[in-house]
Amino acid sequence: MLQSSENSFNSKAGSPAPNPNAYNPIKTVTAPVDQATIGRTLVIKGEISGSEALYIDGRIEGKIVMPESRVTIGRNGKVDASIQAKEVVVMGKVTGNIECSDRVDIRAEGSVSGDISTVRISVEDGAALKGGIQVRSEGKGNSKADAPKAMAATASA
Repeated sequence: MLQSSENSFNSKAGSPAPNPNAYNPIKTVTAPVDQATIGRTLVIKGEISGSEALYIDGRIEGKIVMPESRVTIGRNGKVDASIQAKEVVVMGKVTGNIECSDRVDIRAEGSVSGDISTVRISVEDGAALKGGIQVRSEGKGNSKADAPKAMAATASA
């Protein structure tokens, strides 16, 4: 005798029926965030370049070139270098110029001593900033005619 499929799902002896409304996230093959980390005891002197996100909790002296990535300076991070990146988040101390194609975010515990050139900038209360700021328009065709539209400011901590 054939049983209907309804009875097979409702049988108490078997395992519970799968919930068709249950959320099953798609599992990715690669890590969701490709990020390199420089630990708090590491000291690097020279040039760092790459295409993945970089988290710095140690000390860097030299130059950081990550034009397609985010560079985060952690609370213990000390950077004496020029930084070129898509996005920079400062929670530690930076001495040097920062050039971003997207945004600079200086958190409350962060400190920057140097010039910043970016499209967007965020400086939280309590952050220290000493240097010039140039906020560019998002268009890549910046010419000398656009220069008066740029904003320059100096703040001291």
